[in-house]
Formats: sequence, C-alpha cells, structure tokens
Amino acid sequence: MIRIERAILSVSDKTGIVELAKFLKKYNVEIISTGGTSKILKENGIDLIEVSQFTGFPEILDGRVKTLHPKIYGGILSIKDKPEHIRQMEENQIKPIQLIVCNLYPFEETLKKGKGEEEIIENIDIGGPTIIRAGAKNYKYVCVLTNPSLYREFIEEMEKNNGYISEEFSLKCAKEVFKLTSKYDFLIFSYFESKLEKEILPKEIYLRLEKVQDLRYGENPHQKGAWYKFVNREYKREILQGKELSFNNLLDMESAYNLVWQFEEPCCVIIKHTNPCGVGKGGDLISAYEKALECDPLSAFGGIVGFNRKVDREIAEILIKRFYEIVVAPDYDETALEIFKEKKDLRIIKCPEKMKYEYDFKTLTDGFLIQTPDEINYEKFEVVTEKKPNEEEIESLKFAWIVCKFVKSNGIVITTKDQTLGIGAGQMSRYDSTRIAVMKMKDNFKKLPKPIVLASDAFFPFPDSIEVAHSAGVTAIIQPGGSKADQEIIKKCNELGISMVFTGTRHFKH
Repeated sequence: MIRIERAILSVSDKTGIVELAKFLKKYNVEIISTGGTSKILKENGIDLIEVSQFTGFPEILDGRVKTLHPKIYGGILSIKDKPEHIRQMEENQIKPIQLIVCNLYPFEETLKKGKGEEEIIENIDIGGPTIIRAGAKNYKYVCVLTNPSLYREFIEEMEKNNGYISEEFSLKCAKEVFKLTSKYDFLIFSYFESKLEKEILPKEIYLRLEKVQDLRYGENPHQKGAWYKFVNREYKREILQGKELSFNNLLDMESAYNLVWQFEEPCCVIIKHTNPCGVGKGGDLISAYEKALECDPLSAFGGIVGFNRKVDREIAEILIKRFYEIVVAPDYDETALEIFKEKKDLRIIKCPEKMKYEYDFKTLTDGFLIQTPDEINYEKFEVVTEKKPNEEEIESLKFAWIVCKFVKSNGIVITTKDQTLGIGAGQMSRYDSTRIAVMKMKDNFKKLPKPIVLASDAFFPFPDSIEVAHSAGVTAIIQPGGSKADQEIIKKCNELGISMVFTGTRHFKH
C-alpha cells in the first residue's frame, strides 16, 4: 500500500482539480503545484507550495522548465524502502513524493483547431510526459492520475484505505500513463511526418486506432464487432436520425459515398453488399435517382442510397416510398429531414466532405496487406478495333469504366451514358458475370436506351463474353487488355461490329 503524504498537481485540464485538492487536504497531504494550477488552487483557498519554492530554483524559459529538477525526480523515482536510496535522499534533502496529478498540454486539440506552427510546437509537452512516466515506472511507490475520470476512484481508494492507495490501483493508473504518452508521441510523430515528403509505402507504418463505438455485432449476429478510427485522421459523419449503424451499414455507406463522388454531375448510387446495384446521373437528384433505381429495383430493396448533392423535400418524398437502410449525402434541407422522420428507423447520414484514402488495407492472420487506393482510371484510351466508338459511346464507356472500378471482381457493367443497365459482380468466371449483367438488363428494361456499352474490370480470356454482349445489343466495350487472347477478342469484335477500347489499367476489387 502507498501512503499519500506529498503530491504534485500540475494540470492543463483543470476539471475537478479544486475538489481533488480539497480532498487531499482532508488527509493533510502536502501539495506542490505549478503555474496556472497553483493560481486556481490559491484562488480557492488551498494551501500549497510553489514548485520553485520546493526546488529552490525558479521556473524559466517561459515555463518550459518547471519540474525538471533532482528534488522532484529524486522524490518520485526513489525506491522508498531501499536503504541506499533513503540515505542519498537524506544527504541531498530530497523529500519523497507519492502522488502525481498531471495531464498534458492539449497538442491534439491545438492541431484540430488549425493553429500555426509556433503554437503547435509550444503545445508539445516535455515536463508533463517526463514526470508521469517517472511516476508510472515507480508505480509501487507513486500513484499517477492523468485523467479527471480517475479522481473519483482515487478518492474512494483513499477513503477505503484510510489515506493509502493499493498497488493494484496504482498499476492501473500506470497503464493509463503509458497509453496516454504513446498516443501523445504518436500524434507528434504524425505531425512531423506530415511536414516531410512521405514514402508511398515506407519500411514501417505506424497505426493507432481508438474505438468510436461498439456495434451490435459484426457481419453476422454471432460475430462481435466494433468501429475504430485512426487517431490522426478525422472524417466527418453526422448521424441525423435512425437506428444505430451496423458493421455492414458502415461498409456499404463507404462504398456508396466513394462511388457517388466520382462524378461532377448530380448523381445517385444505390449499394447492396458493397456492390452498386444502380448508378444514375442527371440534371437533378430526382432524375439521377430514378435512373439508378431502374437498373435493379428488386436488389435496391434494403439498400444504401448515396447522393453528391444536398437532398431536398422533393427527393425525400420519393425516397420514403421504398425501404432503404441509409441515405447519405453532403447536406439536407430542413423540410427533407422532417419528411424522413416518418420513417424513424431510416438512418440519415450527413457527410460534407469527399472521401480521400491514404491506404487500402486487407487483413491477414499476422498483419495487413497494404496498397495505395485504386485512383488511376486510364493508362491509355486506345481504340483497338476497326469500328471506332462515336462521341456518345465514348461518354458511355467512360461512365461504365468508373462504375466498374467499384464492382467486386469479376466485374461486368453494362451502361448507357448516364445510367447503369446491368451489373454482374463477384463471379468466378467473367462469362457468368457477363450473363448476369445481361440478364439484369433484360429483366428491368422493356425499352433499352442507346447506346449500350460494356465495361470489364479485367481482360477477356475467351471471346464467349463478347458474343453474349453482342446478342444483348452492346455496341462498344472497354477493358484493360493484356490477355494472350487479345487478338482473338479484337477479331471477334470486328466480326460483330463492336468497338473496343483498351485502357491498360485493371480494376480488380477483392
């Protein structure tokens, strides 16, 4: 057990510090304090010793040096029952310290406020991390409180043990110290790293995550799930109404919003299981939504709807006529939000910013596979057939190619210039994906718009898919090329009067 007789109080966050100091005085604890902390304690009538008085050395360098002194660190780091340490402390007139109450300069908050470099640098705490690390190292003899949330438990410990603290509680507090300092140093490292030219895939990547919330479950009810975010990255998602977001909701919402912002025109994307089941562009959101829905209204049931424009009353009235899990958009009219309240479980998410990824992660048992995001659309746009695509077909091919990038491999997307017509996703053969895309198109369109084009996320190994596409009315195809069968594929397109464009860029999505 640790008897608390002397304490250092030096905090940036002064929440609860006066109440804690008054409690310590009830047990006749001697309080040593610094700067702003001593000022607020004195204003509240709490007797204390200034740190400069305790050390016999003034605070210097605008407060950069306050507690860095042997009389402080000898009192903290000494092993209180070791004869040699006791002798050295007596010889140097060092008094033991059993309690440190300290939280750190608000470096993270300063960064978030967008302050200038001088203020950011000044908010890199030196004395704070040093003193709490020293106390935590010596947790068997010194208790360290770094968060006001610990004060109540500390008070209960002292009251229960008549002025003593258990080693178990002190160990718990020591763990919190090193959790805090490791995060603090990581944020400082990240700040300095951001000022230097960064390697694309460096030798080491440091990741630090903090929990946003527990989720009801993972992909399935028998799996536990939670949502974590990078401590040094913030993406704004505001939940305006609806049930709690699930594991699958978050994945689908991310897919929808990433795809919808690929287009400058008003756009709507409907996502199901991370795959688009409909994408539409138009002069307004209603037109875009109607085109997206027409592609596959059956699959759209229970889907996630994404927009790249502010949602107004008119589109809200249309959306509530069907069942969707989520609507995500950059903003909403107040009248739209009132209409959405008719469906209280519908999740309405506001994301005012486009998404920007640094890395794409895939998990392995012992780590991650890490890659840069798939942000390159074309290495080239090369027409390889005798028949050249016309302007409308080129516009349609470019639209289809962007959508195809967001479809699980093997991915086939059939579109016109502003609307998906059929999507075949995630099949083991490209031929089956093509047949599914054609089937979807035939199921949902009695009258097909023109032109009809097709995008394939990777090359065609055989001409069978080309024949299926031709029979469905496809007049132009876009694909990466690179197959041993390229010449055979091109020959088949020439025979059938289909234009074909090679991009040189593959879009596998696992």
